[in-house]
Amino acid sequence: MSVDPKSGRPSTAGQPGRSAAEIRRDIDIQRKQLGTNVEALRGKVTEVTDWRAQVEEHKQQLIIAGAAVGFLIGIKLMRGRRRRKRGY
Repeated sequence: MSVDPKSGRPSTAGQPGRSAAEIRRDIDIQRKQLGTNVEALRGKVTEVTDWRAQVEEHKQQLIIAGAAVGFLIGIKLMRGRRRRKRGY
């Protein structure tokens, strides 16, 4: 059995003359690694999509952004009022 240089994992894929037991063992290894990878991915997805945690983590940035948006909306409304008063 050789080692894949990119992943560092054992690689017997494509080797001629492998026995059925070797193939089954390789399938079991891949199945376990896949299960581990899926669980890790599930944890990361849960963490990233938890909007409550994201809000808590970025509270200051959200407050600043909300204030900036409110300020810009206020400016836009005030300009609209002035134009209507002048008759434009």
